[in-house]
Amino acid sequence: MGISSDEVFVTVFRRVMRDDLGNFSLDSHMLNVIMELDGKKSLAVVAEKMGLSLSIIRKVISKLLELRLVEPIQTNISMLDNSFLDCLNTQLSLAVGPIAEVLIEDAAADVGHNLSHFPTHRAAELVDLLARQIQSRDKRADFKQNMIKQIREQGQ
Repeated sequence: MGISSDEVFVTVFRRVMRDDLGNFSLDSHMLNVIMELDGKKSLAVVAEKMGLSLSIIRKVISKLLELRLVEPIQTNISMLDNSFLDCLNTQLSLAVGPIAEVLIEDAAADVGHNLSHFPTHRAAELVDLLARQIQSRDKRADFKQNMIKQIREQGQ
């Protein structure tokens, strides 16, 4: 199972108990990652806690999956809906003009996602990233305030 950039932030893994664990040679990254996997933390949290890049965590997880030492846990991750994305585009357009749509797509890509599959739990991060693109302090504050209100209304 390969781990795509879109999935790496939200995938949760747990260790697989095996009787033959002593038969595997694990490097320090693999050993440290497997010890952090508790079935509750996403890979993004594990990577951040350990100071590992996403490319390293992807390689480590791929190897652990290949050895069948970890398994993904199926979780229902809610994604941003079109009404939120429309509001985001409208609010950002008010602040920066017609380039808003491009800025939103770029910001989503910067955090490893695309807009058709963007997790709701990362909405505030997306808003913060976009707010940095707004030069006017007043417009930036209005944008953040309006989007925080939208996030709260949608329970994100």
